[in-house]
Order: sequence, then structure tokens, then C-alpha cells
Amino acid sequence: MIWQARQHRIEFPRRPLVMGIVNINDDSFCGDGTLDPGMALAQAKQQLQDGADIIDIGAESARTNREAISVQEEIDRLLPFLEKWPELAARFHAPLLSINTWRSDVIAEVLPHGGDLINDISGLPDAFNAKLCAEHNAGLLIMHSIGQPKVPHTHVKYDRIMDTLDHFFEQRLVLAESVGLPRENIVLDPGIDFAKQKEDNLTIYRELQRLHRFGRPILLPVSRKTVIGDVLGLHALDRDAGTQACIAAGMHRGAQIFRVHHVKAAVQTVKMLWAVESTREL
Repeated sequence: MIWQARQHRIEFPRRPLVMGIVNINDDSFCGDGTLDPGMALAQAKQQLQDGADIIDIGAESARTNREAISVQEEIDRLLPFLEKWPELAARFHAPLLSINTWRSDVIAEVLPHGGDLINDISGLPDAFNAKLCAEHNAGLLIMHSIGQPKVPHTHVKYDRIMDTLDHFFEQRLVLAESVGLPRENIVLDPGIDFAKQKEDNLTIYRELQRLHRFGRPILLPVSRKTVIGDVLGLHALDRDAGTQACIAAGMHRGAQIFRVHHVKAAVQTVKMLWAVESTREL
């Protein structure tokens, strides 16, 4: 299986990739965000030193108890980082840069300045973001969710969550391809915690292998998720051990990318599990 994201062409199977989270905002649920581009770049540098394969930058928190920022404010937060990124990336071995945004106006403005992957949490309700990625040969992450981002959907219930995901990704893949985005540019994300209850999230972990029928890399956003707090009764900053357990569960079921805050621990977990389960190179 090939994943294409601009000049990056990654072939699976291989050791899963670790995506580090850099929040260019002041209301991250883990309190690790910053509005200072220099500090954000320093965080990215540290994560690359710790072994991150991808850096995911986001200018707006996905928290639903925070007001949305304007399109221009989001652009203004992202561009200073993007301007400096090539200099930082040149010091490391071909890291990928992911831009965590869902607004088409933002994507249209920032993609000409860089970014290999658009991490879209909107659920791709229309084809605009896929078309923009196609124009730049960028990767696109399609995440399952319901309704507009920044609006709580905790009331949503499913009879069979995996059947829902099957139907959702079938439709979205067809939609993305209809505007010229090759399937090999697409990554799938089942959307842990987004419009889902505790049992939905646990079912996704248990039955994740069902999504391999689409032949696309699967990203699991495992880091410090609410479902970990639900199971262990812990606040966000105390959920790193639970995060490693979710990485282990995801690797056992074939996930290819893990999005995390604590990069060093995640890289060590992934490399150790890969060494145990595989004779391939790390």
C-alpha cells in the first residue's frame, strides 16, 4: 500500500508512523498550546528529536466549549510557522508536516505555503477540501464525525458503529476521488471521541481491522483521549500510560499512524512492539 503526500511516498507495511501534536493556540485541552511561533517551532524541533515522523500543527482547539476563531486569525497563526518550517525540516530526515484545519478558506490560503497533509476533522461534508488537496497533490485525512466541528455531538448514538464507519468511508472516498484526489493520497481516521460514546470508542479499538478493506492507512488519534479518562478515571495529563495501551491495541490491529502529545514514549512503544512482532527494520 502506498501513501502519497506531495513529494513524500511512503510504502506500507513498515513501522507505524508517529505524529506529534503542536498546538498554535492558547486553549488546548492539555494546556500545551502557544501563540508564539518560535515556541511552536521549538516544540516541533523537540518532537522531531524525539523521533516524530510527522508534525501536526493546529491553530484552533477542537474543544466544543471554546468559541471558534475567525478564518483570518487561523491563517495568521499558521503562516509564521509554515514560513520557518523548511529550515527546521531540512535538519531532520524527511519529516512530514500536517495542517490540522477543516475550513476551505484556510486550506486554500496555507497550502501554497507548505504542508504535506490536511488533517480534516469536518468529516468531508462536501468536496472542496479534497479538491484543494488534489490541486497541490497533498495528502488528505478524512475523519469520521457528525455535524459541524466545534459543536458538541455527545447525544449521538449508533446501533453498530463499525457499520456506520464502513458506509461513511465508502461515501467519502468516492466523493474525494470524484474531484481528482487519488485514493493513494488519503488517510482514514475513525474519529475516536468525536460524536461517540465510550462503548463506540472501545468497539473501534476492538474491531479496527475491519477498516483495512479500504486499503488506506489508518490514523488513530489515541493521545489522552476522553475514553481513556472514562475507563481509568483520570484527567487529561495523567493519561499517557493509557495512551500507550491504546497504541498497543491499535498496532495489534494494524493501525499505521498514531497521533500523540508525548512523542518520545510513543516512539519507544511503537519501536519495541514492532521489534517484537516483525523482523523488518525499525
